[in-house]
Amino acid sequence: MRNKRPTSFDIAELAGVSQSTVSRALRRDSMVSEDTRLKVEQAARQLNYKVDVNARNLRSQRSNTLALLLYEDPGTSESLINPFFLSILGSVTRASARRGYDLLISFQQSSTDWTADYASSKRADGIIFLGYGDYTSYLEKIASLDEAGIEYITWGPVLPGQPGHFIGSDNVQGMSDAVSHLIATGHRRIAFLGDISENCPEYRDRYQGYVQALAAAGLPADPALRLDSQTSEEAGHAAALRLLDAGTPFDAIVAACDLVAIGAMHALRDRGLAVPGDVSVVGFDDIQAASYTNPPLTTVRQDTAAAGELLVENLLRLMAGRALDQTIIPARLVVRQSSRPRGPLGA
Repeated sequence: MRNKRPTSFDIAELAGVSQSTVSRALRRDSMVSEDTRLKVEQAARQLNYKVDVNARNLRSQRSNTLALLLYEDPGTSESLINPFFLSILGSVTRASARRGYDLLISFQQSSTDWTADYASSKRADGIIFLGYGDYTSYLEKIASLDEAGIEYITWGPVLPGQPGHFIGSDNVQGMSDAVSHLIATGHRRIAFLGDISENCPEYRDRYQGYVQALAAAGLPADPALRLDSQTSEEAGHAAALRLLDAGTPFDAIVAACDLVAIGAMHALRDRGLAVPGDVSVVGFDDIQAASYTNPPLTTVRQDTAAAGELLVENLLRLMAGRALDQTIIPARLVVRQSSRPRGPLGA
């Protein structure tokens, strides 16, 4: 069996540094110290790692075009695009135009060779990713871009020690504010709908905010009130029905995204329950449809205007060889009619 080709992750493990440091060291970024660069290069030689010089040389031949790759999400709608990303897409388009760049928009294809698809073919000077699907698999796929010295940035979770460059919302703070709002209005049995596996770190952070807000109020996080749900109205509808069928008392639902919240509202109405008369519902994202549901959905707004500006601005900084920190954008609770005050004991 042929040995697996070494990657920048292997070098990082051997050298005892982060994967992003390996990427910068191999392209001789001035932000990396000489000692660290030598340690990385020694590890690369030890693993017989070969740098794709041709791909790197192509970076000097600019196309004045940025690529924006959308995650193809079959669970959302016939468009295969999560509606939350449409607002960011518009902001990225405007930000690119203001800086004199064309924007190439496409779905993230199943091919893992984004280097060949977009950078080495000179179609784009840098790549913006909106969405990632399975987070663990995504990290493996972007390693090929680091190894080739291609600049890219992702809208997604901002986690300690992760490779690449990410910009995202403060998911913990946003969900904590949502749950605190429900507690302040008298709710005590609050359910959480969303997938918190390692493949969905943004939802996992939102669950952390949920737990923190409950703990601050002296309330337990009842495992019976947490149900998995994928990102779609259908999945939210199914999760809410499972919650109802389980018979566990609850007076409110917070959902990891608006699509799940909207599906849950339909499920409650299907069972003859009023929103918010019987159960309050809160979402996360503030997609356009959230203000037009019946009743309008209380939700956590992610700042998509700032997101688009920062994605473009920071990608251009990377392309200019400047170092970046991961960026977290504050989120803001928007209170509408789907949540309302209850009695002093949440009755």
